[in-house]
Amino acid sequence: MDVREKPSLTHEDVISLNFIQSPGQYYFRRHYRMGLRSHIMEVLTPQALALEKNGVLKDGIKHYPRARPSRMLRIFRTRFASLKEAEEEIGRVKIVQQYLSPKFVAQSEEFLVNYKRGERFEILLCGLQTYVEGEILDPWTPAQHHPIEDLLKRMASSPIAGQIEELVATPYQNILTFVARIKKMVQEVRHIPDLAGVGNLLLTAEGDIMLVDINNISPVTFSSDIPIDDRGYPVCDKSVQALFLLEKKVKGHFIAPNEPLYEHFLDPARITEVLRLERKFHMEKSTNFSYRPETQIV
Repeated sequence: MDVREKPSLTHEDVISLNFIQSPGQYYFRRHYRMGLRSHIMEVLTPQALALEKNGVLKDGIKHYPRARPSRMLRIFRTRFASLKEAEEEIGRVKIVQQYLSPKFVAQSEEFLVNYKRGERFEILLCGLQTYVEGEILDPWTPAQHHPIEDLLKRMASSPIAGQIEELVATPYQNILTFVARIKKMVQEVRHIPDLAGVGNLLLTAEGDIMLVDINNISPVTFSSDIPIDDRGYPVCDKSVQALFLLEKKVKGHFIAPNEPLYEHFLDPARITEVLRLERKFHMEKSTNFSYRPETQIV
């Protein structure tokens, strides 16, 4: 079966690919996040797996730490009609990396391989991405402000109650910087990454905001038409909505009225039509777990 069509992959599936060295020094395990547009595999060392399996004694108590990936392997499901088409996809990834920098996006080394299927070869896009550890920063959380305090407390190795006021200032500033860089990208090169998917943004223990999903980078056009991606999802509009919510929920921050990006994409009639397209997408993709169903901007 074509690797791009499989719902998920195992270690054996990966090492059986013609471009993967086998036996190699790494173990490949499916990441908990299922990708519509790519397989996401943890790249694990034997040492990390051994600790997870056998445990380690600490203060007389045996712990079984989950193996931390050294990298993340992404295998794109997209079929490319030509080498040029695949190179254009890589170009869009480089745009996001350029505008966000390693400070705000998990760096990825993209590469093209000849994927052998029977007696023929096809172009397959893959990426080795830096692993980022953190909590999901969900723009769609039904709250007035981001739950930054709760997320930081969840990640802290020791109580931080007395420091919380100082600690939350860094994530909020990082959110505003992230938003500003996305707006600059839209203004200058008319592209926006997928910010709508659940788990696409992470908050690290240091207060950094990291984009970890770069599989769906959408062109931005200021027209009355609502674009949908190759899966039928209005990802451009939903990403602008998510960007607005990211900015809106920063404590003490005021969004200037008549912001051009928001004024166009957050028109009430347009939002209603986007919601209709989103519902249609979820009805047709009942097994999709990448987007929160019927997310509305408030």
